[in-house]
Amino acid sequence: MEEEEIAKTAKPKAKKDVAPGRVIDTYAAQCDKCHKWRVIDSQDEYEEVRSKMLEDPFNCEKKQGRSCEEAADIDYDSSRTWVIDKPGIPKTPKGFKRSLVLRKDYSKMDTYYITPTGKKLRSRNEIAAFVDANPEFKNAAPLGDFNFTVPKVMEDTIPSDLKLASPIVTSDKRISKQ
Repeated sequence: MEEEEIAKTAKPKAKKDVAPGRVIDTYAAQCDKCHKWRVIDSQDEYEEVRSKMLEDPFNCEKKQGRSCEEAADIDYDSSRTWVIDKPGIPKTPKGFKRSLVLRKDYSKMDTYYITPTGKKLRSRNEIAAFVDANPEFKNAAPLGDFNFTVPKVMEDTIPSDLKLASPIVTSDKRISKQ
């Protein structure tokens, strides 16, 4: 069973930061047995669950004091925008932070890694250059642990006012004037 990350309103820290509603503020995993959603307490804990999802599927009992008999922590609905993350993505190396940002048009998310020094890295090449320039991270941050796979935005949870405002492309045929 796949697990999800939830994108919902969060306050930006500075002018350059992302607009509210486009960063992840809640993490959740779906129980492999009962399919109920359980909120995961932190991004770090979520990444641990996600990284092991293929060989060790998540279930309610993995959350202390929870069981399949209890109500879900959160319901899948359109009160927030949901995104499905791929199971098996490696946990972000210690000291780094994986940042996911929803595009303004809700078409997809962009993945960035923030270094321990605060630098935002946007590609595998930038990560390789950072590790080469900072050899203290060579063993602690293997390149294979950085994954730019983005979660899938669940279209049925995109705000309806945005859906109406976005043009829908139905054809790539060009109209020419004669």
